[in-house]
Amino acid sequence: METRLAVWFALLLLSLAGRARTVYRTPQPDFEEKYFEQWLDHFNFESYGNRTFAQRYLITDKFWKKGVGPIFFYTGNEGDIWDFAENSGFILELAEQQNALVVFAEHRYYGKSLPFGAASLQKEHIGLLSMEQALADYAVLIMELKKQCGTRDSPVIAFGGSYGGMLSAYLRMRYPHVVAGALAASAPVLSVAGLGDANQFFRDVTADFQNYSPYCVKAVQEAFWQIKDACLAGAYETISSKMSICEKLSSKEDVHQLFEFARNAFTMIAMMDYPYKTDFMGHLPANPVKVGCELILANQDRLRGLAALIGVFYNSTGQVPCFDIYKLYQKCADPTGCGTGSDAQAWDYQACTEINLTFNSNNATDMFPEIPFTDAAREQYCFSKWAVHPRPLWLQTHFWGSDLAAASNIIFSNGDLDPWAGGGIGKNLSASLIAITVKGGAHHLDLRASNPADPPSAREARRQEASIIRDWVRLAKEGLGS
Repeated sequence: METRLAVWFALLLLSLAGRARTVYRTPQPDFEEKYFEQWLDHFNFESYGNRTFAQRYLITDKFWKKGVGPIFFYTGNEGDIWDFAENSGFILELAEQQNALVVFAEHRYYGKSLPFGAASLQKEHIGLLSMEQALADYAVLIMELKKQCGTRDSPVIAFGGSYGGMLSAYLRMRYPHVVAGALAASAPVLSVAGLGDANQFFRDVTADFQNYSPYCVKAVQEAFWQIKDACLAGAYETISSKMSICEKLSSKEDVHQLFEFARNAFTMIAMMDYPYKTDFMGHLPANPVKVGCELILANQDRLRGLAALIGVFYNSTGQVPCFDIYKLYQKCADPTGCGTGSDAQAWDYQACTEINLTFNSNNATDMFPEIPFTDAAREQYCFSKWAVHPRPLWLQTHFWGSDLAAASNIIFSNGDLDPWAGGGIGKNLSASLIAITVKGGAHHLDLRASNPADPPSAREARRQEASIIRDWVRLAKEGLGS
């Protein structure tokens, strides 16, 4: 009896282990990197004629059953397309379930998809960087791939996270004959259209830390107050030493840069507050908000504690001897941070033209120093940097603003830990404009591969999304899609 029980128990353990591997195994995509000769300008037949540029995309048919499965198309963000392909494992899991062809398309002016090569960001060339051009790129690429693959009738579902999520929604809205539906994860379609509260973003970053511990927020506020007081006293050496700044601060302008540099770390930690270690947009530990709060609370010296907290983002290896605050954080038209390098410059241009990101911290509804970023400040900065004038109302006109009810077949998913969620769609707008909230979820957690540490709501969100997408594909095949 005991022997049989032991054998049964062993088999049970093996069975459970097998199930765990099945649930949490991320399919290996075997992406092939390709290039497509894309039109430089889709809307002006005079300026560039029929000139093209090489648009990069990744493709895998590993899971595809031609004539049966759909096409899953990721609308690339403001960066190298590999970064998004390697951090969107749910799409691959779903492709394996639904026998889909998977494509990740790179956004023009980012990664290696540079219309004018190294000169792409020069003022005479950057004017072709817009969402309208990028969406047309995606539509043209989809049509060509369907032709090349001999699968004109395969339904296409668009996917994207953050800015890419905005683009997936807009692609469905602008080209409904090309894509049958879209999963727009963490897509702040309202705030970027200039709708909502300018204080919302940094208020919600603060809320993430407040939810872990009110004492954490109090400690952060105390640290910023001490820096401000030291600045007023001219104690730049003290600030520089305790905050581990590479080059000694010497002016109020330097302290202002320090404030923005520090605030950016909090932004990234809140956005990437995943329940497991990640290497996406930085190398962060599991639950980085918790880790950061524990560091500042463990240190009796508030400034040294603040330096340790922001080091969770800026010094993830523990090998950075000091912070070069001007190199690690560069001012731009996005107060949540543009990053560094050429991709950051391209995003800065977009934040100076179509995309509204005039968020403020005010030290009243949030824990940060008062750092306003008004429409007037944006106007001044953008004209000085790029010789352009922002169009604050353009997205409300061109991409419908909050009047989205006429659209169809879009899932808007948001994690309640994500500071971008407050600028997105939080409730159903119709039977086919569906809002899904991931409780305990950070920035587009649902697009990431399944992980044992995921909150139950992430698993449920993916289950809902898979079911909805399967229905969209079925109806599109039957010619009944809306």
